[in-house]
This record gives sequence, structure tokens and C-alpha cells, in this order.
Amino acid sequence: MITLRLPDGSTKQAPEGTRPRDVAEGIGKRLAQAAIAAKVDGMIVDLDRELPAGNGTLSFQILTDKDREALDVLRHSCAHVMARAVMRLFPGVQLAFGPTIENGFYYDIDASVPLTEADFPRIEEEMRRIIAESEPFERFERPTSEARALCQDLGQGYKIEHIDDDLKQYPTLSFYRQGEFIDLCRGPHIPHAGKIGAFKLVSIAGAYWKNDAGRKQLQRLYGTAFFHQKELDAYLHQLEEARKRDHRVLGKQLRLFTISPVAGSGLILWMPKGATVRGILETFIKDELLKRGYQPVYTPHVGRLELYRTSGHFPYYRDAQYPPMYHHPAGSALDLAQHRLAAGLLDTQHEQEMAQFMALTQFHVPGYAEAATPEARLEAVHCYVGAVLQAMGVELPAYQEVASWRDRAQALLAWLTEQEGYLLKPMNCPHHIQIYKAEPRSYRDLPVRLAEFGTVYRYEQTGELSGMTRVRGFTQDDAHLFITPEQIEPEMRANIELVLFVLSSLDLSDYRVRIGLRAPGSGKYVGAEEDWNTAQRVLLQIVQNLGMKYTAEEGEAAFYGPKIDFVVRDCIGREWQLGTVQLDYNLPKRFELEYVGPDNRPHRPVMIHRAPFGSMERFVGILIEHFAGAFPLWLAPEQARIMPVSEKSSDYGRRVEVELKAHGLRVTGDYRPEKIGYKIREAQLEKIPYMLVIGEKEQNAGTVAVRDRVDGDLGAMSVPELITRLDREIKEKSIRQVSTATAGLADGGAKYGQ
Repeated sequence: MITLRLPDGSTKQAPEGTRPRDVAEGIGKRLAQAAIAAKVDGMIVDLDRELPAGNGTLSFQILTDKDREALDVLRHSCAHVMARAVMRLFPGVQLAFGPTIENGFYYDIDASVPLTEADFPRIEEEMRRIIAESEPFERFERPTSEARALCQDLGQGYKIEHIDDDLKQYPTLSFYRQGEFIDLCRGPHIPHAGKIGAFKLVSIAGAYWKNDAGRKQLQRLYGTAFFHQKELDAYLHQLEEARKRDHRVLGKQLRLFTISPVAGSGLILWMPKGATVRGILETFIKDELLKRGYQPVYTPHVGRLELYRTSGHFPYYRDAQYPPMYHHPAGSALDLAQHRLAAGLLDTQHEQEMAQFMALTQFHVPGYAEAATPEARLEAVHCYVGAVLQAMGVELPAYQEVASWRDRAQALLAWLTEQEGYLLKPMNCPHHIQIYKAEPRSYRDLPVRLAEFGTVYRYEQTGELSGMTRVRGFTQDDAHLFITPEQIEPEMRANIELVLFVLSSLDLSDYRVRIGLRAPGSGKYVGAEEDWNTAQRVLLQIVQNLGMKYTAEEGEAAFYGPKIDFVVRDCIGREWQLGTVQLDYNLPKRFELEYVGPDNRPHRPVMIHRAPFGSMERFVGILIEHFAGAFPLWLAPEQARIMPVSEKSSDYGRRVEVELKAHGLRVTGDYRPEKIGYKIREAQLEKIPYMLVIGEKEQNAGTVAVRDRVDGDLGAMSVPELITRLDREIKEKSIRQVSTATAGLADGGAKYGQ
């Protein structure tokens, strides 16, 4: 018998050979009808998959359309339906991979005649026919040799290559059949296609086979699916709203920032209005930090390689950094070769990642791409090193005398360490550590809180760049605190409170807390296990003591310590990781930091890394989309615009402009000989919070006619009255959303004599 532990804690006995479908039917008819898949000991399986026997008690849950995991199963099945429809309409199509992704699925295909979005209606119509037939998804297995032969019979060359490259070590492989369609797949799938309630093809793009730029380019067909039409409608509405709010479009329209290919991809050029927004945010947080005992510092944009070797940023972040700069002309070439040799024998996935890195850094090794085995690739790198050493006249016996790739990598590293080399700053913390270390510290001096708007650099791949939210150079509102162990909890509390204060000030109060923990067994983290255990235990205890709801996610830690991330949901439901607070026992040890304790003996401080905004570029990009470019008054680059009805009122308008500017308001005047309706419409498009219309009547009365971006026409106000209103709204940092009251804002200028 098999013992199942159900979600409510109860247990249920089942004979061997039982399927999840049988369990669901035994619980109730309604559950059996609603069942999509099952979760057995954390693994998602089909309803017709036999439960494993002899494993003690199994955790067991039937998944329905109310469970997030069930949606992934549905979408994977819809990817099969899409592939089947494409193969019906376009004979001879070759299939590659078809996984689920965050908001849907895709399938990479190779068609003799490329597909376009004009083909989507035909494909969707064929998918509807397949779904209407409600044919089941049937799993079957074959020995690997027979599986390869079946793929050959199906004419699917990419599947054969996948078996030869990655799957040949498995004794059996699984397939899924739906009608005439058979696909190599590990599943799981929904019971039948009729469970797909709504779907939509979204886009099509290019993609290399196995993400390898050296292989054939395929087409990646994207789609999404839901259990119910209303869910799809809501998602499509969100996509449309996101399109309207796209910061890349609004940033250009509102003249906030630009990206010039001449200056460099992924490098933001802040235009005056965008720089104003950034400057206001920086002043806002600087003022708050000074109140909280932080000390401002500045550090350079580059640092010696040894600084980052000690911290671990180099080479732990190697694949996302700009290549280091060596004084010796052979340095850069040998550095890249050392990195490849140090990686050693790579499996297929890591070889693909290495190939991307080599392409990114333009590291071309003769014979590397043609090498058929990992050993042959390492030998190609070795030959390349020999050629560089000879061409540059570098004598390196320690390299020539060894034969293994490990020893060769070590010999190159020893030589490189002796060379003078620099790196564009990937992180601010090593520099702040040197400031802490520049003078003796006593326990009476701690906490030391150092803050900087520090610019750092990451060499992101071109395809991953996206406006302000994924860039190659960005400025962090960074700070590092050096504290005693006794100060951990109060300082962590204070930093969590600071992040929440910043988010609430910007109407970003819908958030969740994620605790980033180390992934067990991963080699990407530095430091002793006991330090990690201590840091993770302390961090979890602090969050629990604060009564915060959180999720703990393994693999989300920084490479030096666990962290608390604030994942914010914007006004249209998208999630962004913004503020972060990190606890670090490792870097103080790596840099041998000390303070003199009350016992007159040296002690090791603990570090807190924190950034409420994170990246200024990313934060402002998110704010542009959150507010749809209509910044609240206190943050708006232009707070009010004066618009005379005619030239007769221009002199009075200029006097009002001077008076408002004298009170620190960001005001401009539109004195062009245009109709007032045109001026108002233009100010609306530029998201100006207040429009101050001045005609002959206002000039005679010493007032201005105020039009509010949110509430529409507010009538006439004296200048002192207007200043009082604006000052109050700025001081309170009010955030007022545009409502339907503004729908007719630009109806014309009849009230103003036009």
C-alpha cells in the first residue's frame, strides 16, 4: 500500500498502481472533474501517472485551475496544441523546444517559409479546432535507442540532436501523443485539450538553436493561455496598459532620457527633465540619510583587480563584467584564456553560457568552434595561449611545464596577479570597505554608515538590454554599515523601515517581502558555511520578530550573504524587485576588518548592504511606468506652466513666473502666439501638473486661472493663494491619480476669450 499525506494533514491509503485520477475520484466527483494534474512529493505529474511505490509517506495534492502550478501545465499543453496546428498548416516544420515562461509559453520552430504575425489568425483557428475535439494527452515511454528511431521516423532532426547531445545517458525517454501529433517531452500535461479555456498568440522572434549564436537561427513563436476567457482579457488589458506606459516611449515623448548608439548601448543619457527627477529623488534620500546618521562618501569608477579578487566580485561576476584593463599588452588576451581554462570541462548548458561570454567579449580562439569535445576545446585554448605568449615575448615556464588544464589555469592566474590591472567598478562595497579600513575603529565609533550614489557597470548582453530597466551603467543609492553583532537587529530594523518609508512616499505600498537564501551545494557563494548559517538564521529571526509576511527562496542570496528584497507590484499588477537589505559576515573576514572592543582586543565587524531605490535608472524607469509619466507635483520636472491668452497678458505672465520661481517652484511660460486651447492640449500631453491661464480678466484682478491635471478647472486664484496650495501639496508629497474629471480638459479656450 501507498500512504498519501493530503494538504489538510490527513492521510489516505492507496494500492500500488494507483493514479492521481483514482485518488481524486475517491475524494469526490467534483474534484475529479476539476483536476488538472497532481503534485506528488513536490513533483508535478499527469493524472494518469502511476504513484511511486515503496517511498514511505508521499505528500499529495490534486491541482485545479485555482493552483498556479496548474497554469504552467495548461500552458505547456497549449504549446503542444500550437505546434500541432503549425505542423498541420505548414508541412515539413521542424520542432525544437517548447517550454513555459513567466506569462505564457513559446515553441522554437524551423519552417522552410518563415512565419509572420499575419499567419496568427490561421494558426489560432486551427488551435480552436484541436481544442474543440478535446483529445487526450497520452504519455508513453521508449528505450532511448527506440526513441531516437521514432524521432527519425517523425522527421524531427532537432529532437534527434537533442537526444544525442543531452539525453543519451537516460535508459528511457518519454513522449506525448495527441491525435496524430507526437512530441518528445517529459510532461506533465492536462488530461485533454478541452481544458484550455482561452489562449492568444502574442509575438514571433528569432532564436538560435540551443541559444547558441553559432548554430542555426530558428523562429520563436510566443503565446499565452488561461483557464478562463476573463483571465486572458485581463492579461491582454494589462499588456495594452503596459504598452501605453512603456517608459522607453514616454521617456522620449517627455524628453526625460535618451540612449545613443554612438555613446554606447545600455548607457543612459539623462536629459534635463529626467535629470531633474533624479536630482529630486537623490536630494530626498540624502536628506533622510543625514537625519539617520549616514556619512556621504565618493569613490572612483574603476579599481585595481586585486580589490575585486579579494572581495570575490572578480571572478564571481565575471560573465557580467566588462573585460579588465591590463597595462601589459598580453594581459587581456591571457586573462580571457585563463577564465576559459579555469572553467575546465563543461557540460552542454555551461558550454553555451561560455560561448555567449566569449562572443560578448569578442574572444575568438582558432579551432574552438570546430572542436568536437570539451577536451579539444581546452586544447584549442592552450594553443592560443602559446601563440600569444610567443607573439608578445612573454616568458612563462610555469605554464609551459604543466600539462593539465587546471595547472595551466593556475600558472596564468599567478602571472596575471603580478600585472597591474583595473576593472570598471561592478560594486561599491569594496571601495567603502577601504574607507572604513583607512583609520583605526573603536566599538564606540560603530555603527559606521557610509552612503554614496555610486555608478557601477555590468556588461549585459545586447539582447537583454531594455531602456532604463536593464542597462550597462547604473547608479545605486548605495550604503554600507559596519556594525557590532549586538547592533545587527536595530540597524536591520532601521533599514527595513527606511525602505518602507521610501516606497510609501512614492505610492509603492503594494509589495511582498522575499528572503534570499543560499542554494545548498551551489558554488557561487563565498565564505564559511557557519557564517552563512548564522546570517540566515539572524535575518529570518529579525523578519519574524517584526511580524512581516515573507517567502524564503533558496538561490536568491547575494554571493556574500542573505538578503531581504522588497518586490513591488505597480498600479497595473507587474512585479519589480526594488529595495534590498543584505547581511554580510563574509566580506569583513575577506578584508580582515577590525574594531577595538571594550575588552581592548580586536573584533570583526558585520556589514549591512542596503539600497532603498536600487538602481536610479531602473527605479526612475519603473516610476515613469507606474505614474504613466504624470509625476506627482513634488517630483514633476515642470510643476506649472503659465499660458497667456494673448500677447497683451505676456508681461503680467512673466511677472507671475518670476514670483513663483522665487518661491522655489519649477515653472515655465508659454508665450508663443498660439491659441490657448492648443497650449493647454500640449501641456496635457507633457503631463504638466498645473496650467496657469492668464487673460485680460486675470491680469486686471491680479489672479491666475488654475487648471489642475487631476481635478480640471479650479477657477481663479491669487498668486499667494496658489503658492500656498502648491507648497502644501509638495510638502505633503501628495500623490493624486488622474481621473475621468480630466477627460474634457482640452475642450478649448472659450472661458479665456477664444
